[in-house]
Amino acid sequence: MVMMEINYLGHSSFKLRGKSATVVTDPFRSDFVGLKFPKTQAEIITCSHNHPDHNFAEAVEGGPFVISGPGEYELKGVSVFGFSSFHDTKAGAERGKNTIYLIEMEGLRICHLGDLGDIPAVGVIEEIGVADILMIPVGGAVTVGPLQAGELIQQIEPSIVLPMHFKAAGMKETFKDLAGVEEFLSKLGVESPEKLDKLLVTKDKLPEETKIILLERKS
Repeated sequence: MVMMEINYLGHSSFKLRGKSATVVTDPFRSDFVGLKFPKTQAEIITCSHNHPDHNFAEAVEGGPFVISGPGEYELKGVSVFGFSSFHDTKAGAERGKNTIYLIEMEGLRICHLGDLGDIPAVGVIEEIGVADILMIPVGGAVTVGPLQAGELIQQIEPSIVLPMHFKAAGMKETFKDLAGVEEFLSKLGVESPEKLDKLLVTKDKLPEETKIILLERKS
């Protein structure tokens, strides 16, 4: 069974490396976010919405195929399903739409919620179905916050949760209202989450109960 390697590039960006392809989610502009986006390359990029902290495809080398909306995509043995959702609680009236992605590679199902601003409709949750790994925003302000994130985790029931989109040292003033990841962990009663510099995972080694893992940002 092929092992997948997942690195956290910062903010809402992860790098998923399998045997046949590498996927990068939500690459960001360093000068906009305040965090350095590391040099990286990929075959596929997913962008959840058209904001510079989530759609800076130019930062990724290798001439990747860019996915930037709902639909079904198949490339290099990777299947990507995009589901429409909203970036706010007013059906997109404030911050527009957001795309949730379900990425299938190496036998794993990885769900990246993007800048989700509200609990999706039941039908969307049902369409997503099983998610082995859930990448979820937890900082609030412009996305779901700690309590809603906890509710979504209960609904989706992933094996592994990777928090994202929270306040981090060095971020620009634009992101001052984001909560730190500690608030999310506190709301869920997690006192000592597992911390890793990268996640190495195979389908047959997934935890039986939901585990929250904090990935160190790759610089």
